[in-house]
Amino acid sequence: MTDVRTERSSAAGQPTGKRQGKRERLLAAAIELLHQEGVERTTLADIAHRAEVPVGGVYYYFKTKEDVVTAVIEAHAAEVRASLADIEHRHGSPKDRLKALVDQFASRNELIAEFGCPLGTICSELDKRHVETSPAAVLMRLPIAWMEEQYRALGCDDADELALELMAAYEGSALLANTMRDPSILTGAARRINRGIDAL
Repeated sequence: MTDVRTERSSAAGQPTGKRQGKRERLLAAAIELLHQEGVERTTLADIAHRAEVPVGGVYYYFKTKEDVVTAVIEAHAAEVRASLADIEHRHGSPKDRLKALVDQFASRNELIAEFGCPLGTICSELDKRHVETSPAAVLMRLPIAWMEEQYRALGCDDADELALELMAAYEGSALLANTMRDPSILTGAARRINRGIDAL
C-alpha cells in the first residue's frame, strides 16, 4: 500500500477498480479522511461527499461519528491481522518476518511523510480524549504482540522490550518523517532496524 487510493481499496476489503457497496465506500472514505484530516475535523457530511453517497444515506449505516470511528478502528485492526498473517505465510523464519514487517512500514513512506502513520495518528488523536483506555490501543498492541512472538522464537529473553523498541523506532521515525515531510527518514530507519534484526 503505497498510496491513498490503494489504502482505501485495501482497507475496505475490495480490489482497486471494483465498484463497492455504499457501506464499503463510506468506510473507505472514513479511513482516508480520518487519516488525512483527523477525527475531530472530519464530519459525516465530509465522509458522504468523499464516498459519493447522499448525506442521509450515511445514517443508515452509521448513526453517529463515534460509530464511524469504531468501524475505522475495526477495519484497521482487521487489516493489521491480515497483513501479519500474510507475512507469516510468505516467510518462514522469525528474522525474515520481522524484516518483512519493517519493509512494509517503509513502503508507505510517501503516504506517511504526507499524513503521518495511519495507526499512530488515530491512536494519538483519540488518546487526547482522556478516557482510561483508548479504543485504538489495539492497533498498537496487535503488531507489538506479534513482534514479541517473533523475538521469542529467536530465543530472545527480552522479547517484550525488543518489540516495544521496534515499534517505538518505527512510530518515532514516522512522526519525524511527517513533521519534516521527508520520506527518507523512514526508509533510513528501516535499514537501521533491519541491520539490528540481522545482528541478533
